[in-house]
Amino acid sequence: RARAAVAEAREHGLDPDDLVLLDAAGAAARCAAEGVRGGTYTPHCAAVHPAKLVRGLARAVCRLGVRLHERSPVTAIRPGAVLTPHGTVRAEVVVRATEAYTPALPGHRRTVAPVYSLMVVTAPLPGRTWERIGLAGRETFSDYRHLIVYGQRTADGRLAFGGRGAPYHFGSRVSPGYDREPRVFAALRRTLGELFPVLGPDVPVEHAWGGPLGVARDWSASVGLDRPTGLAWAGGYVGDGVGTSNLAGRTLADLVRGVASELTALPWVGHRSPRWEPEPLRWLAINAGLRVMSSADEVERRTGRPARRATALSPLLGH
Repeated sequence: RARAAVAEAREHGLDPDDLVLLDAAGAAARCAAEGVRGGTYTPHCAAVHPAKLVRGLARAVCRLGVRLHERSPVTAIRPGAVLTPHGTVRAEVVVRATEAYTPALPGHRRTVAPVYSLMVVTAPLPGRTWERIGLAGRETFSDYRHLIVYGQRTADGRLAFGGRGAPYHFGSRVSPGYDREPRVFAALRRTLGELFPVLGPDVPVEHAWGGPLGVARDWSASVGLDRPTGLAWAGGYVGDGVGTSNLAGRTLADLVRGVASELTALPWVGHRSPRWEPEPLRWLAINAGLRVMSSADEVERRTGRPARRATALSPLLGH
């Protein structure tokens, strides 16, 4: 899969330095996880603190005169109007950028599926531990398993590690209580110790959290504006929203102002994903997919060969 990713990058015209195939030694030199066989490396990645990014963005727009109305639940959106329990906000263009919370809006129950991703973070680690882990340049990392995991070395020397695996909740329900799944936290902690044995059970995890992300039926993010109704949208980032939402915002700015640009010519502009299946098919399919991908990872770990079950399921997931 790493080789295929590099080949696909070449097909799309990326320079060789944009995504480099690494042998086992080259990969371990950057991220010394247990049993590394190889990997890929791209310099086009950055580690940011999402909460600080959001707060800084809020301060920046407020300085420009934008008014933020937090804790104002939206009950519906219509052409030229946003309905709340406290009143109606009117505007020429209404942007729906509610990502995993979109199914709570009338008429959008099947627009995206909220899927949860959870994280744990260790206590600050000593230098001798980092010498065994790697990530000397604060590289972020993931791997090529089917059920995604990801991690980074934080600015204060912790290892933050997350992944999928939490269940999809019937009816696309979203609740703060779903942000904490002890079973998933335990699995993440176990996987972290398997990847980096130096982070055994005696290394404390100080924080654990999670949240929902929006998945479009074809796993394709999109941004667009229906000019006749004034309804715009952006989302379906499948967990890549920290950077992609910035691009979406800049693209929407051009669309709303009617400015033709390189951004408005991107292929995701105006893309319409199919709607998800109605319940209970949606619940059955998504949770079955999570189980199949998890079992496929276990099969590949034992056999060292691609799992046929994952190959068979990929087309159903839009891959």
